[in-house]
Amino acid sequence: MELPLPSSTTSSIQRLLLVRLGSMGDIIHTLPAAFALRAALPDATIGWVVEERWAELLCAASEPRSGPRSPRRPLVDTLHVVDTRAWRKNWFSTQTWERIGAAMSDLRAPGYEVAVDFQGAFRSAFLARLSGAPAIYGFRQPRENVASMLYTRQVIAQGNHIVEQNLSLAESVIGQRLGTRNLEFPCDEGAETKCAAWLRRESIADFILMNPGAGWGAKQWPAARYGEVAKHLAQDGLRVLINTGPGEEKLAESVQLASQRAVTIVNWPIPDLIALTRRARVFIGGDTGPMHLAAALGVPVVAIFGPTNPIRNGPFGTRGIVLRNPSSTTSHSHRRARDPGMLEIKVDEVVMAARKLLGQNCG
Repeated sequence: MELPLPSSTTSSIQRLLLVRLGSMGDIIHTLPAAFALRAALPDATIGWVVEERWAELLCAASEPRSGPRSPRRPLVDTLHVVDTRAWRKNWFSTQTWERIGAAMSDLRAPGYEVAVDFQGAFRSAFLARLSGAPAIYGFRQPRENVASMLYTRQVIAQGNHIVEQNLSLAESVIGQRLGTRNLEFPCDEGAETKCAAWLRRESIADFILMNPGAGWGAKQWPAARYGEVAKHLAQDGLRVLINTGPGEEKLAESVQLASQRAVTIVNWPIPDLIALTRRARVFIGGDTGPMHLAAALGVPVVAIFGPTNPIRNGPFGTRGIVLRNPSSTTSHSHRRARDPGMLEIKVDEVVMAARKLLGQNCG
């Protein structure tokens, strides 16, 4: 049920809170709605609640997390950082409860009028409620149904892609149509300098960036096939870099071995990864945060999909080629076993897609 907003109308919102805790891809999918809201409310104070591990997608480490906006924190006036993973691990610790108390005080201090839960989970809706905002927006059919009980306004999602659905939620808040805006990631001068220097030192000019990781096994294309793709592209005279996250070192090594050492492994933190990704000629990977980062930066993408639906989760806002076998069925179940349809995607298909995006002759 939709309840009316208190006293003020949406057009006069002065203090707005956005809630999207993680992960990388989900935060990136929320950015178009967030920048559209910023454009519609240029003078409003906008805060964002995010998990500590993803904070650098919104604010450079060298920048204060609250205060006047700058290229190092281009979107939000205040970043409210939480660490729910650490809290859950040490739930009965006095220190944990002190940190929770401090985070809640920080969240309530601005006196937000409206909170928007883009995540649709109980914990995100609960944080929106704890902010003290009298109006709380969320999807009528959130990811976790219990979350909707905490909303004062439930919005029916519009659009096929999650970016479009997030925009429709933002439009309900503002009461008008919103178009997509150019996204800005925090400008970390140190990361940009480091990346440029490393590429010069390694004599790398044009390169392909690949990420073989996946949130769960069913979404992961075999490492050996990524290695084969890298080997073919290296034979074309292209440098291939493999990016992996924490805990994926063995996966990267498997790709490197299958490529006959044709790839270079990079395992960089978020600011450095942003700097590196924006310089790539093409990105190759599955439905992962780094793929969505590449798309958001306008890098052409070869997207390898299995159980997740590219109509909802595919690369948005860039030139892209999505490879998905018709036998794959849509499922968000976190299965370890690889999707059989994904195994039907051949190395040659990925190589040809990359060459097409590079403007090379596929014949």
